[in-house]
Amino acid sequence: MRLWMVWFEAVATLRPACARGRTYCWMVLALMGLSVRTELAGVTSFVRVLGLSPSRYKPLLHFFHSSGIELDRLTTLWVRWCRHAFPPVMVGGSLVVLADGVKIPKEGRKMPAVKKLHQASDNNSKPPFIFGHSFQAVSLLIRTTAGHAAAIPLAARIHEGVVWSNRDRRTLLDKLVLLFLPLAATLEAPVILVADAYYASRKVICPLLGAGHQLVTRVKKNCVAYQPAPQPTRRRRRGRPRLYGKRQQLRDLFADTTAFESVASPVYGENGITISFRCVNLLWKPVGRLVRFVLVQHPVRGSIMLLSTDTTMDPLDIIILYAYRYKIELGFRHALHVLGTYSYHFWMKAMVPIRRVRGNQYMHHRSERYRQQVRRKLAAYHTHVQLGCIAQGLLQYLAISCTTTVWQLFRSWLRTMDPTRPPSELVVAYALRDSLPEFLAAGPPDPTLAKFLRENLFAHSRSRHSAKQPRAA
Repeated sequence: MRLWMVWFEAVATLRPACARGRTYCWMVLALMGLSVRTELAGVTSFVRVLGLSPSRYKPLLHFFHSSGIELDRLTTLWVRWCRHAFPPVMVGGSLVVLADGVKIPKEGRKMPAVKKLHQASDNNSKPPFIFGHSFQAVSLLIRTTAGHAAAIPLAARIHEGVVWSNRDRRTLLDKLVLLFLPLAATLEAPVILVADAYYASRKVICPLLGAGHQLVTRVKKNCVAYQPAPQPTRRRRRGRPRLYGKRQQLRDLFADTTAFESVASPVYGENGITISFRCVNLLWKPVGRLVRFVLVQHPVRGSIMLLSTDTTMDPLDIIILYAYRYKIELGFRHALHVLGTYSYHFWMKAMVPIRRVRGNQYMHHRSERYRQQVRRKLAAYHTHVQLGCIAQGLLQYLAISCTTTVWQLFRSWLRTMDPTRPPSELVVAYALRDSLPEFLAAGPPDPTLAKFLRENLFAHSRSRHSAKQPRAA
């Protein structure tokens, strides 16, 4: 019961995002379903795991399409709560935020923003092309009490598939920046954004630097940089002064082994491994300024070249931060297979069915009514995903703040069980599911919410119980 009390205290901070009290009650119900369901069958799984009456299915489905919940306000409140509830990883007074993209397969022919997507992955179990939704997500890197790092999902949005205007030239990089900057402003601190090589671009770096933030990323092996131009000893001639000096192919720097420094690997989970690194500050033409390159040689994983826009950052911190980028990938795995954050099935009845060869859906060819219906459906997708991010963050919060209680309520078995460490989202979900009946018997402290839960959570069980009563003789 204590887990649910802590859970409800955190959810109560999101109340201002709902225009009406009824909407807030349905949001709590949806978050409960996301946190404890055992199957990923969309809204139907909420009805089954919470014991709802079948008549509650359509109101619950309507909630995700409701205008009573403000998505931007909900995201802002969630980011603000995460900033104060979790101990963040700090590097030189800056928070650390992870960013990446994820592609979710969707087979619905009447789902807006579904398009043919290419999966550039080294995993041979993934097909090279899929039909689905393309998301970009942002997570906050935090430190647990035991010293382990974790990624708390802040927000995720669909950034491909629908084109609203033929004059819109924004790319995925532009849309990530538009997602990241408001979240960074809510965090109220300088931020270091950690992303993979796809985001090593002028379109990302320049807006970040303009807002006072930094980027740590990886660059490709064919990356080229330049030495600063030598200063003239004689009187400067007319014309623009020279900016770039000698051209430098970065992969050629690996040849000079004497310039590398050997240290024990600072990457988490690596013990007894020695790596070599070299740090150089060079001019990079895409941004026209000095950036810091860190070349790393790993005895097992090979070589890698990292980039930081902060030329004063410690090279070991750059290596550590990029190693933590994998935490957002781990968060995607839990979101997909434990919570079902992306397991929505909202179809648009009035939509023209997509063809298997179609890419983006161009809305400037459609009527205003059709465009409004598409916007409403995309808002439903984003609401479901945002609530999934919140539910996952709440499970992580319980894993950190109530570690002992969670392990006591986890009445199952894991091969890699370690009660001394914070449990995973799966273990917390099991503990919440096991203590749900006890909590519902007492009810939450909010009387309005308690009445709503009694009316909806017990309605199905009461109807079944009354049906089994024997008739009077």
